Amino acid sequence: MCSPPEGEARLGAGAAAQAALGTRAISALYQQNCTASSPENSPPVAAHTMDADALQKLIHLLQATDDPLIQEQALITLSNSAAFSVNQDIICNLDGLSVIGGMLSDCVPKVKEKALNALNNLSMNIKNQEEIQVYITQVCRNIESAPQNSDLQLAGLRLLTNMSVTSDYHHKMINSIPCFLHLLSEGTERTQIQVLKVLVNLSANPAMTRHLLRAQVPSILLLFDTCINRDILLRALAFAANLKKNMNNEDVTMIQDQYSEDSIFFTLCSDSPQFAWKLASLLHHPDREVKEQVVRILTQ
Repeated sequence: MCSPPEGEARLGAGAAAQAALGTRAISALYQQNCTASSPENSPPVAAHTMDADALQKLIHLLQATDDPLIQEQALITLSNSAAFSVNQDIICNLDGLSVIGGMLSDCVPKVKEKALNALNNLSMNIKNQEEIQVYITQVCRNIESAPQNSDLQLAGLRLLTNMSVTSDYHHKMINSIPCFLHLLSEGTERTQIQVLKVLVNLSANPAMTRHLLRAQVPSILLLFDTCINRDILLRALAFAANLKKNMNNEDVTMIQDQYSEDSIFFTLCSDSPQFAWKLASLLHHPDREVKEQVVRILTQ
């Protein structure tokens, strides 16, 4: 059975004591393995000095407990340790990836968020990505079911950003393209930036062009206003430029009736007068990189 929603949980005396014991056990592992101290309520700065034995104890603790507070602390510690490349191989060799990945099906949002953060750090290792890719479908489900603009949703998008740097796993994200574009239309600026990082990576892959062009996002033209956040504007332009380049290199426009009138194809890539007007306005944008991206689109 799922735990109560975040903010509604109430710990009894026994549960609170167990959580405190688990937290002290994790802190003790740090004390045994770290030589530097950190400010109160933050992990020691020498997390990279944790040896294989300490990391194995953390992984075993994560497997052994059902207490979400202990799980969170263990995952935070593993995530901080995984920020250092020397620990990424150790955690993988200790089967830590599968243990952390198993937390993605947990009912407690904070536990899933911390698991995603840990996998995000571990995914900086290309070898680890081969194991992490089996969780992409679950990550996409977590993004779709999470409250919009939540830390859980953003953690999932950050992991997908790393996992989409190469084209190896793009096919696993195809079914989530409508979700990504919904977040692009309805999300906060922070969410929009993170979604665009994923979409730019996907759009760089010619094999994804048809899937992206078919997608519907009527409000996408709003991202190309001169007053829009620069980080959003630059990534939106890069997304459009990638699609335009792929369209020119591959014959994706032969069957135009496969695209609806509110698809990305008709909005951005079929000589749309509205988009052309937006691009003309952006040629006068004060930012040099913005103008360079506009020129890239116009000259392809």
